Amino acid sequence: MTANAPMPEPALRVRDLQVAYGTPRGSLQAVDGVSFDLAPGESLGIVGESGCGKSSMGRGLMQLLPPGAAVGGSVLLNGEELIGVDAGRLRRARGEDIAMVFQEPMTRLDPLMRVSKHFVEAIRAHRPEVSKADARQMGRDILAQMGIPPTRADNYPHEFSGGMRQRIMIALGIVLQPTVIIADEPTTALDVIVEAQILDLLDRLRTDENVGLLLITHNLGLVAETCDRVAVMYAGRIVEIGPVVDVFANPRHPYTQGLLRSVISIETTKLVSIDGTPPDLVDPPAGCRFAPRCAQAFGDCTTVDPVLADVDVGHRAACLLQTGSYPQRMGVTA
Repeated sequence: MTANAPMPEPALRVRDLQVAYGTPRGSLQAVDGVSFDLAPGESLGIVGESGCGKSSMGRGLMQLLPPGAAVGGSVLLNGEELIGVDAGRLRRARGEDIAMVFQEPMTRLDPLMRVSKHFVEAIRAHRPEVSKADARQMGRDILAQMGIPPTRADNYPHEFSGGMRQRIMIALGIVLQPTVIIADEPTTALDVIVEAQILDLLDRLRTDENVGLLLITHNLGLVAETCDRVAVMYAGRIVEIGPVVDVFANPRHPYTQGLLRSVISIETTKLVSIDGTPPDLVDPPAGCRFAPRCAQAFGDCTTVDPVLADVDVGHRAACLLQTGSYPQRMGVTA
């Protein structure tokens, strides 16, 4: 791409995404003002501790939320708004335009249904004009692309290994050729060989089909190997986002620095962790939400809520140690 070439339109444009759950103590703001773009064929990793809002963000994009949950903001998929659309349009978008690969396939695959029937139901729900026979063949074809013999299409989910079940989930997600795939911990509990196979499949979808990939994971090594950019979430917000190489080589937010220090490698001689625990999202602290755990915090951190500010080309962080993160100086919100 030349310097003057226009940037491609994002496959997914998220602005001020909000996800809240009702609790006996009040509203829990699991996702609070998340914004980002995902280009066609790009891979964006979403990382952070358990409870930071990663999975809620993914489900909020799809609006796959439990009763009583509320979602707000804007989610533009190929330029079309998904927040607030009618239920019929939303059902058509799921699977056909945007798909989700869940963490544990056995919780998503019906144990009483043959795998082929999963494909027939998914395909005909979106394309009723497709015959059952043709839908079954589409399922066999996509399973073959995933490395699963088509002869096994009539087996039940429990007759497959964990890695094969995850490949079935990916096959179900891509059979209708969506623009964006959200993969929520797609390799958790899989051995390293199967993990590599799953990652190769996802990478092939990006390069061959120009599919945008949102990879939600705890595994920073996975992100380093497979993603173009990374967004670090803490307490429902993105606190740092940028190219993987830049963020990992020069993290600007103390939370990102702590996460990277806690990674275990073959050279590790001492275990490092971040002291403290994430805040209560029913009643989060004033100012920077990481301040109570931050060794670099100073006076303003407990009163001023930092906003994402440019720290390098394409690299942003929300920390008062960085020039521009004071809201009154920027004049705009993230």
